[in-house]
Amino acid sequence: MAAAIGVRECSPRSQWRRWKVRVLVLLIVAFVHWDVGTADQTEEYLKREHSLSKPYQGVGSSTSSLWDLLGNSLVTPQYVRLTPDLQSKQGAVWNRVPCYLRDWEMQVHFKIHGQGKKNLNGDGFAIWYTKDRMQAGPVFGSKDNFVGLGLFVDTYPNEEKQHESQRKRYSPSMQRVFPYISAMVSNGSITYDHSRDGRTTELGGCTAMVRNLNHDTFLVIRYVKRRLTIMVDIDGKQEWKDCVDVPGVRLPRGYFFGASAVTGDLSDNHDVISLKLYQLSVERTPEEEKMDKEVFIPSVDHLKLPGETSSESMSGFAIFLIVFFSLLGLVFTGVILLIVYSKWQERNRKHFY
Repeated sequence: MAAAIGVRECSPRSQWRRWKVRVLVLLIVAFVHWDVGTADQTEEYLKREHSLSKPYQGVGSSTSSLWDLLGNSLVTPQYVRLTPDLQSKQGAVWNRVPCYLRDWEMQVHFKIHGQGKKNLNGDGFAIWYTKDRMQAGPVFGSKDNFVGLGLFVDTYPNEEKQHESQRKRYSPSMQRVFPYISAMVSNGSITYDHSRDGRTTELGGCTAMVRNLNHDTFLVIRYVKRRLTIMVDIDGKQEWKDCVDVPGVRLPRGYFFGASAVTGDLSDNHDVISLKLYQLSVERTPEEEKMDKEVFIPSVDHLKLPGETSSESMSGFAIFLIVFFSLLGLVFTGVILLIVYSKWQERNRKHFY
């Protein structure tokens, strides 16, 4: 009987079942290991020292916090409110740690809401990557003539209202529908024209209906290989839509991330729910590495900023001036020498006679 049992346990069918169980266990272990490894890899790319998320532990109140509050901003368990729905308020939240990443992506989860009806609300908020931090001012609650990158979610059409009061009309190609998202790069010499909603200095923009929505709203700023890309997810479909795409944007490393907002005669609640910065691993060819030199002053290729000298555009003109004045100097010198020589010959003749 025992022998029979032993034969039955060692039967091919029993061995096949054992083999299947072992394979299944190995697959489960491998899947769990792969899942954990993938999660760890994702965590490595999230830069917590540059990210702001719930529960906002110590923000604005602790010396060990990575973020500072400014103005009328306040922290709740659900969001950081930059401004309340009250007139003449401004606030900001700034990262204390400078960012030295070469390629990065900032995901912004935000909410704008208030009692004002359409075009009776304001003014909007901004996301910053700038040299200076914690300086209040007129540009969505932060300083003007900034050095770096500013992204503006503008909810009030100042220029359009001025045109209406003057009974002027836009051409269809020039009119912008608000709320409007735009981007601007400044080297410190540019003033943001609030009366024209930054039209003269924007790199690009798009309409984004982001007020008083019942679903989450997001935007993402991606900076990869000197290319600035901005996308929005504001329809509740979990789909990114293009807004701004500008190549040749040169931003120095070591600047600070922040967010600010302002209200005037009109107001809104401007809430930041999270700011999440990701380091992006991007492969570069040897040629790209050679061209990707360190940047010290913000600039945009093929766009001359005020106070900026373009070595490429000036080099040809400078060479022309050098050659022109060199030739002119040679001709002038030749004429002077010829006159001196003629005078010398004339004196020699008179002396001889």
